[in-house]
Amino acid sequence: MQKNKEIFWGWFIVTGAFLVLGINYGSRYCFGIFLKPMAEEFAWSRSVISMAATINIILYSVGAIFVGRMLDRIAPRWIITAGATLAAYGYILTGFVSTPLGFYITYGLMVGIGTAGLGVVTCSSSVGKWFIRKRGLAIGIASMGISFGTIALTPLAGYIVNFLNWRIGLITLGAITLLIGLIVAQTLMRKTHPEAYGLLPDGDKITMSKEISLEQAVYKVPTLTIFKDSRFWTLAVCQGLAFMVTMSVFVHQVAYAEDNGVSKVAAASSLAAISLTGFLGQFFWGWLTDRLDDPKYSFCLGATFMLTGMILLINAHSVNALYVYALTYGFGYGSLAPTIPIIAAHRFGRQVLGSVYGLLTFFIGIGGSIGPILGGFIYDHFGSYRYLWLINIFVLVFITIVILTLKKGKQYGPQSIQ
Repeated sequence: MQKNKEIFWGWFIVTGAFLVLGINYGSRYCFGIFLKPMAEEFAWSRSVISMAATINIILYSVGAIFVGRMLDRIAPRWIITAGATLAAYGYILTGFVSTPLGFYITYGLMVGIGTAGLGVVTCSSSVGKWFIRKRGLAIGIASMGISFGTIALTPLAGYIVNFLNWRIGLITLGAITLLIGLIVAQTLMRKTHPEAYGLLPDGDKITMSKEISLEQAVYKVPTLTIFKDSRFWTLAVCQGLAFMVTMSVFVHQVAYAEDNGVSKVAAASSLAAISLTGFLGQFFWGWLTDRLDDPKYSFCLGATFMLTGMILLINAHSVNALYVYALTYGFGYGSLAPTIPIIAAHRFGRQVLGSVYGLLTFFIGIGGSIGPILGGFIYDHFGSYRYLWLINIFVLVFITIVILTLKKGKQYGPQSIQ
């Protein structure tokens, strides 16, 4: 087939997804930086504060179902525009809260729903629709935005909290989310899928009519059909538990480090350390899936690195030990963002990736929502995070074994353009 001389638009989608994921997850993963200063100012327990993160994740997960369905029908630009606007105002208003209820409404409700439009369902599914042969590489590069955003925004938030206050930090995150989100949505994320523009995935030209290509590219699968597929539940359980671990770490790691005598800036920077190797990991694991017969093996190897990191964390009582843990755990954590949508596309097909990934993200979010509140509950009752880290170790052993049982099965939709 003849190749396009112009840059394939799929790479613009990758760039846009990189930036949107950066501002979204970079801002969301700053939550742990605000936990302790808010607790000190308001005399709220960590369970009360962590509940906002749990509400946020639950609503993010519910929103992902609708986002996934919409993404199989409309361009991502409008989903991202709406999400960036709502999330930005949620962050800004959180900077003015004085009660738990207000905190739950602004950060839990507004930011939770808004970030669903900026999340991996929107971005990774959009990228996945434009690539087949290079899907792992493309999603891996886009996923690197998650770590890039965390590397950039967590030290910034930590600096603002340390030298100014936590309220200004949240307002700053809101302004960044609004500005970058709107610009990227309206410039880079305005196209749906390659068939609608006379192209095949990966940049090959196509000669079939637009009407035929659209008929092949849009395929609806009933939710009940997905729920009857045992592969879906294997993915939902394993990835939900993986994100339970992830969110418990991101929300409570900074407070854990400070409890062990690490300075505020160094503790906040440990999140950036996770993201540094996560940045490399997201590229590596995405690249690796293109070279393996089954992407589940990338997920399994990544979970093993996370497990090693958690074992290191339970004994991390100094800055150096904290960074060794963060670098190890971060490399494994980098496997989650690229491998999940790749596994979903590999098992179910590219045409229904938005719908399947949206449903998966709901269950992933349910697992993720448990992590913050579980950590707060354990700390409030035992005065330590040790039992939380032990639970995480057990969970990671479990999912590393279970993911290996995942079968291939059939894909949904026209097989010729999967």
